[in-house]
Amino acid sequence: MSVLSQQELDQLASAETEAFASPVPTQVVSSDEYYPIAQTERQKRVEARMKELGDENARKNGMNRRQFFQTAAGMATAFAAMNDVFGPIYNVSKAEAASVDVAAQQAQANAGQFIMDVHTHFLRPGTRIQTFVNQRKAVGAAGWNPALVGKEQTINDLMYANWFKEVYMDSDTKVALISGSPSDIPEDWFLTNEMKFEAREKVNKEAGSKRLLSHAIFTPGQPGWLERVDKEIEQLKPDSWKGYTVGDNTNKNVGKYPWRLDDEKVMYPFYEKILKAGNNIVCVHKGLFPPSAAQQWPHLTAYSDVRDVGKAAKDWPQINFVVYHSAYRWAGGGKAEDAMAQFEQTGRVEWVTDLAEIPEKFGVTNVYGDLGQIFAQTNVVDPKLAAALLGTLVKGLGHDHVIWGTDAIWTGSPQWQIESMRRLEIPEDMQRKYGYKPLGPADGPVKTAIFGGNSKKMYNYDEKKAGIENDRFVKIKEAYLRNGASPSNLRYGYVLKG
Repeated sequence: MSVLSQQELDQLASAETEAFASPVPTQVVSSDEYYPIAQTERQKRVEARMKELGDENARKNGMNRRQFFQTAAGMATAFAAMNDVFGPIYNVSKAEAASVDVAAQQAQANAGQFIMDVHTHFLRPGTRIQTFVNQRKAVGAAGWNPALVGKEQTINDLMYANWFKEVYMDSDTKVALISGSPSDIPEDWFLTNEMKFEAREKVNKEAGSKRLLSHAIFTPGQPGWLERVDKEIEQLKPDSWKGYTVGDNTNKNVGKYPWRLDDEKVMYPFYEKILKAGNNIVCVHKGLFPPSAAQQWPHLTAYSDVRDVGKAAKDWPQINFVVYHSAYRWAGGGKAEDAMAQFEQTGRVEWVTDLAEIPEKFGVTNVYGDLGQIFAQTNVVDPKLAAALLGTLVKGLGHDHVIWGTDAIWTGSPQWQIESMRRLEIPEDMQRKYGYKPLGPADGPVKTAIFGGNSKKMYNYDEKKAGIENDRFVKIKEAYLRNGASPSNLRYGYVLKG
């Protein structure tokens, strides 16, 4: 089963085996939520430049390129290559790119930054979802877990272990949230709500602290859905809720239950329930509507945009509405080049600008934009588009209403996205023309808020009370780094065949 058509599936290959294993991806990697574009000419130039600089800097440090690209200097070299092609948009020095020691010092200085990723995924064992089933077998060389070393891992038994390694060991992420995707067909949920909460319990028990939060997926319109909400409130105690207004995002051919956030009959009783239970966070998937889906199911397009967000937010000011992917349409509805052309011609990006305008139009302060998938994709296609999206969201929603999410692990470890955000700056000409404020340094107020401050406030998360400052994960990661970290530089989604 897949959200993509068979014709589209036939054109896809596993990013694990087909994509260049660079610190930063050099082509678009998708989940099965949308169809990836082919590698662009500029991305090909970036890849070539990464290889050239990687070989040069690796020799200086007495390494081969693969070894070098696993270091912080290799990551810096990747951004230097991107600057050479796209222009100086990332803050990176030649010294940092050329020296493993210099880069390691800089990485260590940033490693303690609080990062809360509220948009991560892994899959259930035995998943039927075709695109994921078709991935190759991967070697689970997870050094933090001796039981996996040297053992050939199938996709079924690598899912959780690989997610753990990529998120907690190979990135600076301190706290994560496990999400999912529902279906009208029970077997096609990414993870059931019970599975997500089992993962939350497992991680937090192993850590001896609160390192993982979890969504509960809600499915408006499905028989008995409100009764299930009551049960999950009582038994699972979700940290927040997530829904898909298109209904079944995986099986649109059989899905029967699209819905709107502002449907007073369907949704407002749900809002009452969760508020009564002490939970006020509603996350909703928007955007990422593939071309084949738009052609076959045009009636669902209206459920993918943000036309239903403003009224719901105004009617329910006690609830924080977090729009996942910030409703970015162009991952599935076109190319990033089309989005950039639209921005240059009109100063808008469909449907992100619509989202950013909601606070002013409706007089609300409870609408947030998540960066999952859209930050990853736009950085690797056109970093200026990533800057434009951030500028638009920060200007309209406020930097205190932009939420850090990576949609990992489809695009690999979140670390390259973290480094992108730390280094990215909105070009000065774009700031002047559109009235954007600079994003500032990695540890400045804007990026600090986006990386974790906003989610900490929303989820009432206190690091000291959570006990993460000296828990088992701290010790595990110290040992992992001491024994030689081994970031894979792999991605786990899909690329277009060359």
